[in-house]
Formats: sequence, C-alpha cells, structure tokens
Amino acid sequence: MNDVEYMALAINLAKATTGQTSPNPHVGAVLVKENQIVGIGAHLKAGEPHAEVHAIRMAGEKAGNATLYVTLEPCSHFGKTPPCSNLVIESGIKKVFVASTDPNPLVGGTGIRKMREAGIEVEVGLMEAEATELNKVFFHYINRGLPFVTLKSAISLDGKIATAAGESQWITSEEARKDVHHFRHTHDAILVGVNTVIKDNPSLTTRLEAGGKNPVRVILDTSLRTPVDSRVINDTLAQTIIVTGADAEPATAKQFTDRGIEILTLETSKIMIPDMLTKLAERGITSVYVEGGAEVHGSFLTERAFQQVITYIAPKLLGGKSAPSSFGGEGIAHLEDTVSLEIIEVKQIGQDIRIIAEPV
Repeated sequence: MNDVEYMALAINLAKATTGQTSPNPHVGAVLVKENQIVGIGAHLKAGEPHAEVHAIRMAGEKAGNATLYVTLEPCSHFGKTPPCSNLVIESGIKKVFVASTDPNPLVGGTGIRKMREAGIEVEVGLMEAEATELNKVFFHYINRGLPFVTLKSAISLDGKIATAAGESQWITSEEARKDVHHFRHTHDAILVGVNTVIKDNPSLTTRLEAGGKNPVRVILDTSLRTPVDSRVINDTLAQTIIVTGADAEPATAKQFTDRGIEILTLETSKIMIPDMLTKLAERGITSVYVEGGAEVHGSFLTERAFQQVITYIAPKLLGGKSAPSSFGGEGIAHLEDTVSLEIIEVKQIGQDIRIIAEPV
C-alpha cells in the first residue's frame, strides 16, 4: 500500500462514524511501520478518546518510529480529552501525514507546529478535498457559528409535494422513505413547521432496521398551535424544541414546559430563520434536516439559509395549478437572483431518483 491508500483507509474509518461524533468532527487514523499497519482508530463519540489515541494504543511499542496517517490535525488543547499532539510526540512517531488542518481556533495549526518543533516530519494536504468533504458540517459550524442546513423534499415528476386536495402520503416509494431515515440519523436536529405537526402528527424519529440516533425535534410555531396531545410532545423518544415568537402566550407555553418541552422564544413576533439558527447553534446543534412544507422551505430559500438540498423525485404526475410545490412563499422575482446549485449526486432509490445539490 502507498500513502494515498493508507490515508484512504483512515478516511473510510472516519466515514463509518457518521452521525455519532457531533459536535466533534469525524476523524480516522492509521499507524504504519515497516509497510505494516500496526494501529487503526476512529473517534467514536464526543468526550471519548480521539482516533490517534485508539491507533497508538493498538500499536503499543510499535508506534516508535512509525508513520501516522490522520484525517484531521491532531488537537493541541485540553478539552474533554488530553491533547493528541502531545501523545503523538511522546509515542516516538517519526512522521505524520495530515489530510486537513483544524479550523477550530483552539487548534488552528498549533498541533502541527508542536509536532514539527518536536522533530516530527509533518506533511499536510494528502487527500485534503476528501477529508474536507467528510467534515463539511463541522467546518461550517466552526467557521460560521451556524448549523449546516439540509432542505429535504419529496416531489412528483412535475414538482408537486401533494395533490390539489392535499394528499401527500405517499408520493415516494418505501425505499426512498427508508433512505430519509439515514439522513435523520446523521443530523443533530430535524425541523418542521407547526402545520406539519397538526396535519400528520409525525414522530420525527429515526427508524432504521439496525437502530439509529433520534435527532432533536424542532417545531416552528409562531403562536403555539402545536397540539398538546401530539406525538412530538408526549412520546419522550427525543428532545423537542418549539421555536415561537415574542407574542406567544406564557400560559400556553407552560402547557409544554410542564411536559419537558423547551420553548425557544425569539425577540420578534415573526420567526426569523437566521435568529433561530443562531439560537440552535448556541445549543450545540451543528446540523439541521428540514422536512417542512412549502412555506417553511420558502422561508429558508428567502434567507439563503441552507447548505444542501436533497430532493426525491417519484415517477408520478399529479398536475393541478393549485397543487403545492416544494418551495412556497413569495418566491424569487428575477432569474438573476436565483440560487445556483451544483448537483453533487444523482442516485436511483427504488423507483425514485434522489438528487443532492449544494449552492455554488
């Protein structure tokens, strides 16, 4: 194996932890000595040992004079765990390949500098693009102080999310609906509007055959119309946050707080998407999966407050000028003001097509 193959292995180890390390990044590490892998590791959960620690522990004495391949710069500060850069130095590792530097201001190149000052040869940038893609949620959260937002839609071939009579279950196939639960598992929070709760009474949980992480449930509800007997209020399967406006009645809010629901009251009577995202980020939420209706999606589009769009297209035609599309609101008046997207992936899921796109 060569350097690229060892780093590719480290990246694959990190990918396997998708959905379980937040608010920390995904990190993989491979330790090699005399053309043999002597240690591997991945960061499994926030607060637990980092990838480098697992690899070095596995290698034991063989870590001396070995080469370390790690997807993200080893940390240099005391957090919930000791600095990994110190452990790398103490272990006698002679060379380190770092795929990408850490944008966290607590690290920001200091881990690399400490290792170099200790006489370790450090090369930065091997498979950097792949490593950056792996941690795009973490990088966005650290650099912008906001969650990474994904807008998800399920539409017919003619772009409708429901019939003219309002029927929407189910436009897409069972396979596509199962695929949605994978993305719920990999996001910190799932967000809908109050109308979705009133109409569908959803659980908004992750239902994968092998289990999965339930995201925090966020309900946009300006005047606290969420039914007190709805599943998201009573099932205790996941934390629920209701985001409301400044004019919401305190007595009504108490009905929810008495049931353990957090009420996040904004300073404006109308819910402003940027303010809401800032408040979620302050709670350590690094990513939000938006499964709202047309009006919710339209609000995020108006604010340009999203980093990814996932659309499932079913081979069905619904027609009807009054049938809703996936993005409502006032819309964009001029083509020059549209949000240009780059298609990242096109994949068939059952009989449907899944398209993943990101703003250019």
